[in-house]
Amino acid sequence: MQLIMKAFKTYSVALIVFLFIGCQSNIQVQRVTGYALGTSYSVTYFDTKTNPEVLPAIDSVFYALNKSMSTYIPNSDISRINRGEQQVVVDHHFKTVLKKSQFVWKTTYGYFDPTVGTLVNAYGFGPENRIDSMTASVRDSLLTLTGLQKVTLTADDKIVKENPNIYIDFNAIGKGYAVDVLVELLHDQFRYENILVEIGGELRAVGINSIKNTPWTVAIDTPVNDNEKRDYLRTLQLSNQALATSGNYRKYRIDDAGDKYVHTINPFDGRAKASSILSASVIASDCMTADAYATAFMSMPLSLVDGFSIEGIEYLLVLSSEEGDYSLMASPGFPKLNFP
Repeated sequence: MQLIMKAFKTYSVALIVFLFIGCQSNIQVQRVTGYALGTSYSVTYFDTKTNPEVLPAIDSVFYALNKSMSTYIPNSDISRINRGEQQVVVDHHFKTVLKKSQFVWKTTYGYFDPTVGTLVNAYGFGPENRIDSMTASVRDSLLTLTGLQKVTLTADDKIVKENPNIYIDFNAIGKGYAVDVLVELLHDQFRYENILVEIGGELRAVGINSIKNTPWTVAIDTPVNDNEKRDYLRTLQLSNQALATSGNYRKYRIDDAGDKYVHTINPFDGRAKASSILSASVIASDCMTADAYATAFMSMPLSLVDGFSIEGIEYLLVLSSEEGDYSLMASPGFPKLNFP
């Protein structure tokens, strides 16, 4: 639209406004959906017709992110680093996620820690072989491989680990980062100003819904154990914000002894037990940040989350009750919630 206005800048204001309205009336919602990073994704933008260049560009983003940080691809950079290779030069994606992880690790007192990857595998939530009998001694030995302070990035972009067996897993922040990369792609390369990108429930809303001329309406799931059923807890409106939700109500494993393990690992005691926090939803300016803090709040004691304050971070917790119901606890600046 800016090009049209520049080309006709000598014409009257009325003509420019007329052309603007005429072009706007032809804009339609465009949506690209698919499967990547082990989950589904949806990209929404507005244009007069489908842009054939968008899907290949999206695919190239996922290819680059998988090559850098997928623990499920044997020859990815992170897999090679996890095997103990010391000469891997990491790309800007890896460096960005590592630096954000270090910041969140510090501000959450160490509860957000991508080096719990060894424990994630041991409990059966990762790509490596799980350990059938998680005894206290086994857990303690695995804890020696945990601690983000044991991982450093050198000046020549290589990763140094205090122990070669330390296993890095960016799954708790990776989907959020992928959302941000796709938003930047659509905004910077294709010049779209109103965008909604969602990957596996993590999302970022830019601008407005052009069809409705309102902020984007998004939903937070009700924490239920049924993987086939989705029910919305509340809806809210976002503009130029990201929302990420982490929960233990769907992703868990029950071993042969009947013990239930959730995928959120406490990096200090190595346990994978559910807490009173059923889910944590976080709003931030970018989805990588929201994703990381949502994960951290699931492993932090409720006493630490209550009153947690960092500029630009707002949260909503769904808490279990003794009666089997749930209650809500939100930070002061969390947006007003609407019923579905």
